[in-house]
Amino acid sequence: MGLKIRPIYHAVRRQWALLNGAVLFYSCLPLPKGWPVAFDKIALVVPGVGLGLGGLLAGIDVLLGVMGWPLALRSALVIFAGVWLTGGLHLDGAMDTADGLAVQDPQRRLTVMADSCAGAFGVMVAIAILLLKITALVAIAQHRWFALLFAAAWGRWGQQWAIGSYAYLKPDGKGAFHKLALPSRWQTLPWALVLLGLTMLASALGLIPWIYGMTAAAMGLGGSWWVAAWLNRKLTGHTGDTYGAVVEWVEVAVLVGLAGLG
Repeated sequence: MGLKIRPIYHAVRRQWALLNGAVLFYSCLPLPKGWPVAFDKIALVVPGVGLGLGGLLAGIDVLLGVMGWPLALRSALVIFAGVWLTGGLHLDGAMDTADGLAVQDPQRRLTVMADSCAGAFGVMVAIAILLLKITALVAIAQHRWFALLFAAAWGRWGQQWAIGSYAYLKPDGKGAFHKLALPSRWQTLPWALVLLGLTMLASALGLIPWIYGMTAAAMGLGGSWWVAAWLNRKLTGHTGDTYGAVVEWVEVAVLVGLAGLG
């Protein structure tokens, strides 16, 4: 009996270690000492981190609502809390990507993206992303928890899709190990099914209207495909910065799509 349980224990512990590693890599959240940590294949579990972060943001939003804070202020604080919880990692990637794409010479784009200084185009894109998220969230009066939860989750599934679908352009870059862990787009299927399953469950339980869940899924899947493909066409591949850009723009797509339902 012990011989049968041991492989299951090690498999569960391995997944737990990867999830802990993903939390440390993609957020500013601390973990208790002694918890197992592994970083080599965190790309396989990153949508789970999105669910966790989205859950935290939803909790903050509910708390502010109970305290009677105005909807617009709640929305702004929640979006900025998301930036703080991630250390601005993905937003910084979107800014660097915008600066690189602003360069006319394709050969210089990666060099510009590697520059730590923010350019004018990067700042404009950061402002656009934050404004779109805040105004969209203000327009979402009901089921805000679902919007925050699944915007974060689909955004990180979009990162998985970009990793598995396209070449990585910088073999010595910080995101190179993601491609090694997720070499095929077919490996993104499990988390897509998980998110779709959770959406259908929420709809079946009457927690959200079915059109709400289907809109989030459509914007998440479609936004991931389109943004990742567009960046690949512009750069002939992806980098860690473009992975962050995919996360941000897919989150925008989900929130804007749900806001459009009224």
